[in-house]
Amino acid sequence: MSRPPLHRSTLPNGLRLVVQPLAGAPSVGVAVHYDVGFRSEPPGRTGFAHLFEHVMFQGSEHVGPADHFRIVQASGGTANGSTHQDHTDYYQVVPVQALERVLFLEADRMRALCITEETLRTQTAVVKEEIRQTVTDRPYGGFPWTVLPAVLYRSHANAHNGYGAFEDLDAATVEDCQAFYDTYYAPGNAVLTICGDVDPDRTAELVARHFGPVPARPVPPPTPLSEPVPTAPRYAEHHDPHAALAATAIGHRMPDAETRPAGYLAHMVLAELLTGRDTSRLKRRLVHGSAGGTATDVSASCGLFGPLRARNPETFLLVATHPTTTDTDRLLEAVDAELADLACAGPRAHELAQSRALITSATWRGLDNLVARTRALGTCELLYGTPHLVDQLGDRLAAVRAEDVAAAAAALRPQERAVLSLIPGGGDPR
Repeated sequence: MSRPPLHRSTLPNGLRLVVQPLAGAPSVGVAVHYDVGFRSEPPGRTGFAHLFEHVMFQGSEHVGPADHFRIVQASGGTANGSTHQDHTDYYQVVPVQALERVLFLEADRMRALCITEETLRTQTAVVKEEIRQTVTDRPYGGFPWTVLPAVLYRSHANAHNGYGAFEDLDAATVEDCQAFYDTYYAPGNAVLTICGDVDPDRTAELVARHFGPVPARPVPPPTPLSEPVPTAPRYAEHHDPHAALAATAIGHRMPDAETRPAGYLAHMVLAELLTGRDTSRLKRRLVHGSAGGTATDVSASCGLFGPLRARNPETFLLVATHPTTTDTDRLLEAVDAELADLACAGPRAHELAQSRALITSATWRGLDNLVARTRALGTCELLYGTPHLVDQLGDRLAAVRAEDVAAAAAALRPQERAVLSLIPGGGDPR
């Protein structure tokens, strides 16, 4: 199968450009990924990366507060941003005729963002309200991604809550924001990705016109993330006053997606094999089978926000929702038994074929979405320097072997995991 070509280049100021022409696409996707996420935050500045995602939409030299959304929407498009462990991305989809308008908007805020006291206080209040609505005042809010890292990891970068502490957000100053912008929002710390029915040479000319004048600035050194793998299991509790059922989150370290991509992809297939459908191993055992009633639901996934969205170390997650009467040890024993069987005998031919087919089709289907494709290309370029992985991913997942899955299961050792028990605040719904 032929893949759309990729055109990669770098501007003199350090901005990396990835263009993928998609003949016949009615719209164009534009994303800017900055190499800064919540693992970049020092102690005392938690939540700063996410706060800044909001600040970036509040005006630049030639664009008024909130006008970025207004201009994109008036052009018939949509825009948004998101914050992850190691990057923050800003993305929009517009008609092809509006491409230059979006490039102007993105270049203007990369070059000359306006940060005021009013903007900072307003967006701090917005972020705090978002945290209340999505985490603190919501059942299972932020579980497990805001709390499990503090159990599995020990360094501040890997362990702290990416939403941040209210006191840290309140302490932020305009000067802090300006320093953060100057440090991390330099063109040499960013990737610009454009996908759609565009001419690569003409697109490169437009990018040079708008982004070329953005002054180069020093690029910050990478945030140190490496830390030892646990040598004994780690346990903790999380009390949720709004939850009705108990839950257990199990976290393991994953292979490095950059240096051990085959091992990483095997974990993706393993996650699908364990919980991807009602007949998968852990669903059958814990929800529907001989140990039915142990859990009401169970899921496995790669990454706190999904696969291939962070640097190493990254987390393999197993999350089970269950009655308060379920014994945690019994749950862990069932998980360990399935992993041990897979590690010893490998997956059966039919279940491996089903899992590979499901994850491969889901991957290709997801990348049909222009926003998802544009963002994935930018993420893979920024984090791993391999945007071509996006169009290889389905085929490489389909080629994962039984012995690869067995090795992935064997790597999820009990002595290296973190176990977080969510204790509900309501009654006992048995």
